[in-house]
Amino acid sequence: MTHAQLVQKAVCWLRGYRCGVVLSEQACISGEMPDAIGWKRANHSVLVECKISHADFLADRAKPFRMNSASGLGCERYYLAPAKLIAAEELPMGWGLLEYRNRNVEMIKPSARNLRSAKGLNFEMNLLLASLRRVEIRIEPESITEFLKWKNRMAEYNRGALPEGIVSAIEEPNNFLLAESGESNVGTDSCGD
Repeated sequence: MTHAQLVQKAVCWLRGYRCGVVLSEQACISGEMPDAIGWKRANHSVLVECKISHADFLADRAKPFRMNSASGLGCERYYLAPAKLIAAEELPMGWGLLEYRNRNVEMIKPSARNLRSAKGLNFEMNLLLASLRRVEIRIEPESITEFLKWKNRMAEYNRGALPEGIVSAIEEPNNFLLAESGESNVGTDSCGD
């Protein structure tokens, strides 16, 4: 399995873990480039670092944002590796372990849920804003605001009414605006091979 394939499995796992926004391999101002990171409700972030060799896992410990965990991203932090590559005892404090085996991602050890600091939150905001800016550059001359109002355009094209099956932006549920509740934390690999 290649690193890129494992990153794709991490992205799929995050979506199954109820992350509504997921980014992969996007640079952060702290120097960290998470293999995959997703956000749930209440700004709860989940970081997944993919390792295909034990040497790569060991080298990861020397990175500045690993040595100073307050600079790291993720309320929850996981390593994802092929089965038996990383022992749970080797993990940094609070980190969880995911293993890829039998074409599925399995949680071996859950992560602590409170690993992100205020500094980490600022770095995550930088990551999200930089990503949005990259999107805005690609859709110019339209702004992100106008792009997000595509339903308005749909109504204009449809003589003032939204097409059947499309709800207005006001009626559309947005779980990110709700406080985090006692949601299940069961993650499954929802992407097929």
